[in-house]
Amino acid sequence: MRPSFTLDRASDSTLQDQIRKGVIELMRSQAWPAGHRLPSSRTMARLLGVSRNTVTIAYQQLVADGHVVARERSGLFISGDLTAGRTGFGEVTGIAERATPNRVPWSERLPRLPALPEPRPPNWQHYPYPFLDGCFDDSLFPVDDWREAVSLSLKRRQVASWSGVADDDTALTEEIRTKILPRRGIYARPDEILLTLGTHHARVLALDLFCIEGSRVAIEDPGLFELRALIEARRGSWVPQPVDAQGVVTDARLAECDLVMVTPSHQLPTGATLSLDRRRALLAAAEAHDLIVVEDDFECETNYLDEDFPAMRGMAGGSRVIYIAGLAKVLDPGLRLGFMVADREVIAHLRELRRLSVKQPPPNNQRAAAQFLSLGHYDSMMRRIGREFRARQIALRDALNHYLPRSIAIQPVRGGTTMWVQGPDGLDVADLAAAAERRGVLIERVDPYYSGTAPPGLFRLGVTSLPTGRIRPGVAALTAALNDVMAKKVEPPPILTGRALRRKMSGARLECRTIYGDPCTISLLPDGTMTGCAGHADEDCDIGRWWIEGDRWHRQWQSWSYGEATSFEVAVEGDVIQWLGAGQRVVDWALIGRIGDLVPS
Repeated sequence: MRPSFTLDRASDSTLQDQIRKGVIELMRSQAWPAGHRLPSSRTMARLLGVSRNTVTIAYQQLVADGHVVARERSGLFISGDLTAGRTGFGEVTGIAERATPNRVPWSERLPRLPALPEPRPPNWQHYPYPFLDGCFDDSLFPVDDWREAVSLSLKRRQVASWSGVADDDTALTEEIRTKILPRRGIYARPDEILLTLGTHHARVLALDLFCIEGSRVAIEDPGLFELRALIEARRGSWVPQPVDAQGVVTDARLAECDLVMVTPSHQLPTGATLSLDRRRALLAAAEAHDLIVVEDDFECETNYLDEDFPAMRGMAGGSRVIYIAGLAKVLDPGLRLGFMVADREVIAHLRELRRLSVKQPPPNNQRAAAQFLSLGHYDSMMRRIGREFRARQIALRDALNHYLPRSIAIQPVRGGTTMWVQGPDGLDVADLAAAAERRGVLIERVDPYYSGTAPPGLFRLGVTSLPTGRIRPGVAALTAALNDVMAKKVEPPPILTGRALRRKMSGARLECRTIYGDPCTISLLPDGTMTGCAGHADEDCDIGRWWIEGDRWHRQWQSWSYGEATSFEVAVEGDVIQWLGAGQRVVDWALIGRIGDLVPS
């Protein structure tokens, strides 16, 4: 009988494994029942279009696993041992017709759950420019290093310990205690650390312990939408605390709360870092009003552009803080290992709560993670992805500054992997997301993060999901999408040409701001050279040249704007100059004066 399965040569599974799976599926469905003779290796190879050796290897493994038995001078046959006496084995075809009719009124028995936002496209990797935070391109995962750690964790002596008392792996706890926590300014004893199934599980445990019926929980707004649902499920109430460039606002509303949940390192979703003053103020408020603070440090080691602030757990007054973190965002989607740090009395209660639900994270994952840390692979990985994410963040910042210097604004960040973007007035982000997707660009809408109506024109861009080389063309495609959406919303201004354009530009002093809010001064010298300085202390300077050609103003910096020559039409109204791109769209603007004049006010 010809096999009913086919082989996928593009699959991650080997051809031998695909043959084994195909035979087992035929066996389970009773298409090849017990005692059925398999085609010879030569025949099977011809039917599937593979080498005879490939089939022979697959058959040998099926025999070794007991699925197939060899009979001398007769061939290979499906084993009867696995199917004998198993009720319903093989009853696949027609199962829906034989199923018992549904007589349970499930809609009346099941609780109503809050609506959650639509998940990201499952095929996001098929898009060339997915600016989605938390999705990772596979180049970031340390495959070889992790394989070595897993191999060591599978030694027979290690496997024997998996069935022991449900507890945390002491080796992993010690690695976290001595290598990860001190970097955050936290010094803890082993009994002050609890391992969890990732950071989300840690949040659930914290709410299980501290959010009883009637509790008031302060949460960031915008913030994690899951927290609102989790608090409501425990019959508590959430109190939205606004977020600005310095992180969550600490005000009088905290006095009415029992618990505060914050993401201080890189606020989710805005990326803002909680300032030291705000951290101290929050700890003081916790002491004054008897609050418990849950510090969600989910991006604890992703401060690639500046120095880290200490974790609140390690600051004065930190005993009121329950600290949550994970090993690394790159590992988290597959590994799901996090940890909590708190006073030992709290950890003891959390351990009991964990035992009632999941008992413990998988021991094999724990030991593999311990090996990964002890071999130095974790440190090596963090250095590598630190360099990579820093390069990606700078590439995204520079591309936005090059293509959209006046169309959008971004909030200054100290690192992390996201940028919080404010679009132009009148922008419908839903329209932009749809137009961008048609050009292969995925952006993240931020409506679900707000407890109420989100401010207009906001969206989020992440860099974990695409390599540095695709960021600039991705931003160029996003710019084209934005131009499509805003095309009918901009009136073209009057244009300067010829001698009037040359007179206006020669000797001009331009005052503007970069996309990330730093001041920038550009001087256009009469000899066609130009100088530019950006930053509050002129820490970023460049030189270049400018010229007029065909009623367009041309410029080329040595380093800025990728060192490429670009040209624009120019319009001046009063003391404001505008550079116009395709379709007379305003690309950038500045205040214009003369060299030697006072800075325009």
